[in-house]
Amino acid sequence: MFAYLVRRLLLMLVTLFGISIVIFFLLRIVPGNIVDILFAAAGYVDPADKANLEKELGIDRPLIVQYWHWISGFLRGDFGYSYVSEKPALQEILPRIPITAKLAGLALLFSASIGIPLGVISAVKQGTKLDYALRVVSLSGLSLPSFWLGLLILTASVAMFNQMPIFNPNPQSWLEAFATYAVPAAAVGFRSAALTMRITRSSMLEVLRQDYIRTARAKGASEAAVNYQHALKNAILPVITVIGIEAAFLIGGLIVTETVFNIPGVARYLVEAIRWRDYPIVQNLVMFIAVVVVFANFAVDMLYAVFDPRIRYTD
Repeated sequence: MFAYLVRRLLLMLVTLFGISIVIFFLLRIVPGNIVDILFAAAGYVDPADKANLEKELGIDRPLIVQYWHWISGFLRGDFGYSYVSEKPALQEILPRIPITAKLAGLALLFSASIGIPLGVISAVKQGTKLDYALRVVSLSGLSLPSFWLGLLILTASVAMFNQMPIFNPNPQSWLEAFATYAVPAAAVGFRSAALTMRITRSSMLEVLRQDYIRTARAKGASEAAVNYQHALKNAILPVITVIGIEAAFLIGGLIVTETVFNIPGVARYLVEAIRWRDYPIVQNLVMFIAVVVVFANFAVDMLYAVFDPRIRYTD
């Protein structure tokens, strides 16, 4: 087990190092930089002023030097300064992480709490009207874009209540916080719940056909025990994989939802930083998302051994 953990950690470090190189150089391939954008917006170009600003920001240096300056500072905890606000990048990023994390966490909770039970019910009631109805709902969830669903929710709110749900950045209680995040989380989590439901149903159907399930029924086990203690426990591994992938995706994949609901989260800020070629913000945000994705995959691997005792990571 220890040797496996060491290998995984080393692989994670190599992966993050490769991602840092891709992030840095792909960002520089995009035409233009913040200096070009600022001078284009001003309507004139003074070569001397432009050169001075490039030197001040450090973007006139060779790319290798710029990369080393960024990655060495990143490892020391120095994330640089935003080109736009001229504030420390960490000071700009940190307040937005909890907002996106809460939204993603509530969306995942909605996904798991709705998708898994409905997937089990759909598998147990295979071929019935309830099964067909749940399958239609799941297909609808996979077909409807979350941003369109969000706009539909906003339109319905205006039509029924003459007001739009407003994001409250400083809720005074957990109830206010839940009310603030519930609507956008439901808009995002509906698609995720539909995916979780379909994966749960498919996995449950495969397990329910196994010999040990028939043996459990023959021994007089109740349907609840068969479905939830025997079948679901063995069918949950693909569902864990999907939930882990969704957790990693939601951290950086809430761009449209945060824009539609005017939520000042990480994903929306990343788009603004890319538009302004704010290199320190973009690089650090994408690295943060990469770290979340890598650790989410690592956590899924560890959960496999927890839920399935047959899996052992030996030395």
